[in-house]
Amino acid sequence: MSVLFSRQCEYALQATMYLALKPEGKMTSIRELTRRINIPYHFLAKILQDLAYKGLLISQKGPSGGFALSRPAKDITLLQIVEAIDGADITSRCVLGFPECGGKNPCAVHDKWAEVRSEIQAMLVGKSIAQLAREMRKPEYKTGL
Repeated sequence: MSVLFSRQCEYALQATMYLALKPEGKMTSIRELTRRINIPYHFLAKILQDLAYKGLLISQKGPSGGFALSRPAKDITLLQIVEAIDGADITSRCVLGFPECGGKNPCAVHDKWAEVRSEIQAMLVGKSIAQLAREMRKPEYKTGL
């Protein structure tokens, strides 16, 4: 698990990057996603349902069903995926977990974390799922699409 994101968020980012490489509107089955990016089926199904509920994916049932991005990948930022899974406070909460941490009552790393948090926020807002997918070098994102 990463330092910043939950396992669910990591999987959501991986799955949406994979979907970003598909032709717009083309449905991709959960089975294909689990096989290609090695995420447990039931865990991924729940994540994709959450993303569909929050409007980032569309889903279709049936033999030709699956999931697809709800809009062009260039219009979906990392921050939108992260907020959908881990919540909107990802860029504001205390890195040490102190609820009272803030400008008037800072924790030991508050000032340094504020600088890092700013850079993270800029990266999350400035990168789209399309950009990340194009930059991905893992072979499972390049073959069989």
